[in-house]
Amino acid sequence: MMNQLQAFIHYLSVERGLARNTLESYERDITHYLEYLKTLGVSSLQQTAKSHITGYMLKLKQLGRASSTMSRNMVSIRAFYQFLVRERLLEKDPSLNMEVPKLEKRLPKVLSVDEVERLLEAPVISNAGGMRDKAMLELLYATGIRVSELISLDVDDVNLAMGFVRCTGKGSKERIIPIGKIASRWLNDYIQGMRLKLLKKSKAEPALFANHLGTRMTRQGFWKIIKKYALESGIHKEITPHTLRHSFATHLLENGADLRAVQEMLGHADISTTQIYTHVTTKKMKEVYDMTHPRAKIK
Repeated sequence: MMNQLQAFIHYLSVERGLARNTLESYERDITHYLEYLKTLGVSSLQQTAKSHITGYMLKLKQLGRASSTMSRNMVSIRAFYQFLVRERLLEKDPSLNMEVPKLEKRLPKVLSVDEVERLLEAPVISNAGGMRDKAMLELLYATGIRVSELISLDVDDVNLAMGFVRCTGKGSKERIIPIGKIASRWLNDYIQGMRLKLLKKSKAEPALFANHLGTRMTRQGFWKIIKKYALESGIHKEITPHTLRHSFATHLLENGADLRAVQEMLGHADISTTQIYTHVTTKKMKEVYDMTHPRAKIK
């Protein structure tokens, strides 16, 4: 069964051109599913039936997995079976007509403008690590790019003279995003000075953001960085590496930005994904109205 999985991942990589993170997600989901089948004594995908998939989804629910995780797993499993049938590696698709679990519509958690300011002011810029962290946070909030896109940036992807950054998002799609003057200034200071100190002997390293080893910053490394500064800033909200991306989109829309322009900057293929941020701004608008309008509440 693992050989069939590897054939599927190869197809997604070579023919579909999916990003590495997406490939890893598919491989992880299906590996866990195949491991579940083995516990049931299933040694061939020819033996699988709809009941096996249903049982696996029930197990995920019992383990307390979020609806988004269950939905993603179902999408992965269905795509896997469709590939096997199309390549004639399997006679029947047991996932046929099975519905993807409905997602719970949860509004993204965002920071207020004041909280963002406190977070961005937290790094101590007198040392190389602090200057790098300052540049990373400023760029992330200035552009709304994904953390995976941020750490994948090379020095050549940034054009400070023109004021834009070029990044490659999901599906290997490239987009150009403007950078504000403040973020540009901090990036310039970092690139011209402290970045070289971080690179140490690895002067040929193309990565824009390097870690203490002089190599490319990792997702895990950035996760620790943002958690650290949130704590130092006295921000008690749950913060993830995606929080500044959510805040970027929400603050733009609150200040009258066009939804299509925000969609383009975020790299969303479907505008319905971007529209979730309009619900956030509407919710805040209602809270402000209830707090400030003299006739909003019955006395």
